[in-house]
Amino acid sequence: MTKTQPLSGYTLPVFACAAALAALRCLRDGIKSLDSVSVNLLEPPITAAIPIEQASVLKTGTALGVTRSDPGDNLDLTRNTPVWAMVELERGEEGEQIQIVGGEGIGHHKAGGGAAIYDYAMRLLRSNLSRELAPSEKITVTLILPSGRQLATRTSNEAFGVVEGLSLLGTTGISQPLSAPGQLEVYREQLQQKAELFDTLVFCIGENGLDLARQLGINPDRLVKTANWLGPLLVEAGCQGVQSILLFGYHGKLMKLAAGIFHTHHHLADGRREILTAYCAKAGMPADACSEIFAAATAEDALGQLRALDAQTGSNWVARIYGDIARQIDLRSSDCIFTHTNLRIPVGSVMFGRDRKIIVKSDIGDTFLTQIC
Repeated sequence: MTKTQPLSGYTLPVFACAAALAALRCLRDGIKSLDSVSVNLLEPPITAAIPIEQASVLKTGTALGVTRSDPGDNLDLTRNTPVWAMVELERGEEGEQIQIVGGEGIGHHKAGGGAAIYDYAMRLLRSNLSRELAPSEKITVTLILPSGRQLATRTSNEAFGVVEGLSLLGTTGISQPLSAPGQLEVYREQLQQKAELFDTLVFCIGENGLDLARQLGINPDRLVKTANWLGPLLVEAGCQGVQSILLFGYHGKLMKLAAGIFHTHHHLADGRREILTAYCAKAGMPADACSEIFAAATAEDALGQLRALDAQTGSNWVARIYGDIARQIDLRSSDCIFTHTNLRIPVGSVMFGRDRKIIVKSDIGDTFLTQIC
């Protein structure tokens, strides 16, 4: 049998950039229709041809480009989502040459209000658009996701403080099919390559963990993106002779490991409130407070309740409860590897919240983090 590798697509920033390029070319060159545009992805350093659905001048100095998201063989809710970019062209020497604005459907940060357009998207747009502009030309690019506000209700964006739309998040232009079963084989191959270079690897479930890990100074080549395949990749790391592993992720995901849930997609297993409530009770929290934690809508809301209780009473429930959870994550993860490989490999954990600030580092996790940063 031959294995069929899942097809990759492109991330939302790539389609936003393509739509903006199409609109700009309508304005600059008087082009009335475009089938596709070429986008330099930067990460990786390749050029991709992105289909354009429509591009038209709206009025003097303003045009609209429209494309449609294609994430490849990924179970991604943005599949076929229209992506619009409105470009307004001006002339003048003063001010920033390229302004990028989040329009309808682009989420904004609840704290601060800025558009949720992250570093890679900004670099991608500026790099590709600047090549099309004369020194005396300036543009304002307004990015629009007509379905973004509706789709955002089905994501975890709000858990990370992004509201009323989708974020243009990513560190690469390639959309890996994270949820497709065939992706596990691809991840195994990537892990095998990294295991030849490093004794300690850092597992990150998603883009937020990868981004924060880089900000802390962790070598990007040491990072392994796992998506929800934590169990199989822990075992693979053991088989490949990795000496130690640091789990680095959002607390709402990683806490599942404390209950022995090693495939963390919420469609397969959740249990976050049950896990957190059990550890609250174990720490001696009063029954009424445990009931409130159990009733919390999200893990982030429960964390907020614990923090509020600490502030009101001078207690340290967050440190005690999350410390216990982190230690159990380490133990259960190491046990998982041992069960399948008969090898005892130390695992440490670091959990962060939606504000991208670290909540807790296990003792082992703190040691590993210090060694690799």
